[in-house]
Amino acid sequence: MMILSFDDYETQSRKLAAALDIPCHIIQHHRFPDGESKLTLPDQLSQHVLICYSLDQPNEKLVKLLLAAKTARQLGAKKLTLIAPYLCYMRQDKAFHPGEAISQPIIGNFLADLFDNVITVDPHLHRIKHLEQAVPTKNAVSLTATSLMAEFLRKSFKDPVLLAPDGEAEQWVSAVAKPDQWEYGVCEKTRTGDREVEISLPEIDLQGRAVVIVDDVASSGQTLSVATEKCLAKNAKHVDVLVTHALFVSDAKACLIKAGVRNIWSTDSVSHDSNIIPLYALLKDAVLNLV
Repeated sequence: MMILSFDDYETQSRKLAAALDIPCHIIQHHRFPDGESKLTLPDQLSQHVLICYSLDQPNEKLVKLLLAAKTARQLGAKKLTLIAPYLCYMRQDKAFHPGEAISQPIIGNFLADLFDNVITVDPHLHRIKHLEQAVPTKNAVSLTATSLMAEFLRKSFKDPVLLAPDGEAEQWVSAVAKPDQWEYGVCEKTRTGDREVEISLPEIDLQGRAVVIVDDVASSGQTLSVATEKCLAKNAKHVDVLVTHALFVSDAKACLIKAGVRNIWSTDSVSHDSNIIPLYALLKDAVLNLV
């Protein structure tokens, strides 16, 4: 086996390669003035090639994956595995208005046409239970970082209150809380726009308590910011945020800090200065289970 990656995901890819004791090569990427990409892969490839690339900011990355996967096949790769700790376009699994594109199966089938296997972490699935329903590859592996997140919190807290910012995040907060039987609750969220939300806290006494808001994805940060303000208004001791995928677009981090968040923590699925939990050991085991 060997790993191929790109320079904007080199650190995580090299950690995984070292854990697997296999080579890691960075694909050369040249962007022409008109925006087109030219990729250059190593001319000698292993039979099984792992492409390690998280799919935040996905539109250009999907084109790069298309070029890389097709070229790897031409150069003799017999098996291709995509390791995408963050998997894009999973939220839109139905048409909410006439004419809307249902992007989840479109992108899922696009990836399944390129790769024999796909490995991801905590995909944002709503109305389906299994990743292979969205990405119909030979092996569609959905991992979870919740045990790593619980282990991290265990070293930092004695008795925190964990909150899910909305019902969709309940599966993650309950899994993080379960090993240590920490108290947790689920907020009610009403979205009024892409960046406007209203939050109602669960009936938990937060007076003087350490609160950790747990979610799978943080993008605009608006939901987390409003939840933080609500917690501090209920006299929480402090509020920290722990997420799997730190997308944090635009001024999201600044908004969280302004809202009163003490610490922002994340896994390294998406490169961000909040990365505190590495995923390479989790991904290593998943790769070894494929071979």
